[in-house]
Amino acid sequence: MCNDSAYVPGDIPAAYLDFGSESGKPYPPGPEPLPVPVIDNHTHLDFAPGKAGTAGVRAAMDAAQAAGVRGAVQVGTDLESSRYTVQILDEEPRLLGAVAIHPNDAPVLAAEGTLETALTEIEELARHPRVRGIGETGLDYFRTGSDGVERQQYSFRRHIDIAKRLGLALQIHDRDAHEDVVRVLEEEGAPEKVVFHCFSGDAELARICNERGWNMSFAGTVTFKNAGNLREALAVADRRLLLVETDSPFLTPHPFRGRPNASYMVPYTVRFMAAELGADLAELGSDLVANTVRVYGDWN
Repeated sequence: MCNDSAYVPGDIPAAYLDFGSESGKPYPPGPEPLPVPVIDNHTHLDFAPGKAGTAGVRAAMDAAQAAGVRGAVQVGTDLESSRYTVQILDEEPRLLGAVAIHPNDAPVLAAEGTLETALTEIEELARHPRVRGIGETGLDYFRTGSDGVERQQYSFRRHIDIAKRLGLALQIHDRDAHEDVVRVLEEEGAPEKVVFHCFSGDAELARICNERGWNMSFAGTVTFKNAGNLREALAVADRRLLLVETDSPFLTPHPFRGRPNASYMVPYTVRFMAAELGADLAELGSDLVANTVRVYGDWN
């Protein structure tokens, strides 16, 4: 584990002292380090203030490592962030990457006539040896109206195809679209490794994932007071399919909801998951690491 002298549990890590969210709220305090270092399998460093450059990324990962988060998957959502992802993978060994066109962007690009060009570049970027996932892709019926559904589904199918041909994991963004996500996966034939990023379903969807061998990645949302459906899903999820993430700088766990998130805060969610499951914290951490490496491969 990194001995970051600037990191003191209970204080905001030094890497984040100068940055707050757009609303001016500060980053939350640092948690107690986990006994077994885990991996944040979904973060957006390009969204975090001051973290996009190499030095900022290194400082962010130092803070994470000091808290017991040994690595992360940096996720692209458009061409710009996917290019950034590939660039930063060559500079920070604690990161692996995923690249894609977000489902909310797919109808816009299709209307502009640039979706095919974008997907071609995504496939080229995905050939980088440290890109281990195609994502985040999927379906989002919350922000995109019915007029964009067909184009979203087309883009999702194309991403599934890329993931299968390149042998990469598929990171799924699923918002208000559970039935169609499952249907499209079954119609296309799901890749060998599937991750429901920021799992948002209920116990029934968790059972479907158990049956198909699809991974469920829980974020800070599982700690929210109004997220009983997620806790019910966590209770029935196959332990061999569990992952953890931040989706930072979004979805900060309770009691810091509304403040910016970062990979160093994974321990808050892991401790909550362990308590909900009645699991030993170290054993759960070991399982999360094994599951994450099984999906994305080794970080070395």
